[in-house]
Amino acid sequence: MRIAFMGTPDFSVPAFDALLAAGHEIACVYTQPPRPAGRGQKERKSPVHLRAESESIAVRTPVSLKDPEAQAEFAALELEVAVVVAYGLILPQPILDAPRRGCINIHASLLPRWRGAAPIQRAVLAGDTESGVTIMQMDAGLDTGPELLRGSVAILPAMNAGELHDALSELGGGLIVDALAGLEAGTIMPIPQSEAGATYASKIARGEERIDWRKSADEIARHIRGFAPWPGAWFEADGERIKVLATEIADGRGKPGEVLDDGLRVACGQGVLRLLRVQRAGRSALDAEEYLRGRAVPKGTRLA
Repeated sequence: MRIAFMGTPDFSVPAFDALLAAGHEIACVYTQPPRPAGRGQKERKSPVHLRAESESIAVRTPVSLKDPEAQAEFAALELEVAVVVAYGLILPQPILDAPRRGCINIHASLLPRWRGAAPIQRAVLAGDTESGVTIMQMDAGLDTGPELLRGSVAILPAMNAGELHDALSELGGGLIVDALAGLEAGTIMPIPQSEAGATYASKIARGEERIDWRKSADEIARHIRGFAPWPGAWFEADGERIKVLATEIADGRGKPGEVLDDGLRVACGQGVLRLLRVQRAGRSALDAEEYLRGRAVPKGTRLA
């Protein structure tokens, strides 16, 4: 098929690679414009932008697709289909209507569970035991279009959002190839999405990563896994922000946020967590033992 690929972050790259490997013609790539990044705030191209350039595929980076000129340029590509995965722009109706078979989205949840911007983090934060990828025919709603294909992944007890991200990214690449083959052969037909059990995965709010030690150990453990490895759940000690990347349930009792020993065992509202891997601002992540060799956290310290 003649395709436009619309995606931006690392999550999108396996789908791009899978489409190329399957022999599809990627006529053009749409991705977010370069953004300032790093200490020097130099403009950095998105992972999809760099991958497309390595294949000498044309790249477009519009700041909006609402402009009639941008819509006309898109229509002029004469596409069979557009594949959309974590693109980052709303597609207006003229864009949705331009490809002969419409626009198809790779969404990182088992719809209608977790429609919206942050389905991977929300699934881990909520304690879901299963996630997956839904290949969906896009409509004007927010992840409400009919389903073409889906695949599931178990969320294991120790799995963090980064690990789930990688698993779903690879799964999406395989599913989109199967979905396009089924559409072309007429063996896959769109199935309307159910509204039963629909939930919204709101964007991660600033400060939401902060650990609230008044919550139970189970809730805090999910919170830490939901934000690991990025942006990282954190607490404050002596005015410094410390990220926590891994924990385990431990024994003990104390006031919420109280350090119970010299090994980073911390009391929660209910239960206790031992911090296994932490990271100071601007530093590399360290196992707790290594961290404590350079910076003691005495028994009785209260973490905020």
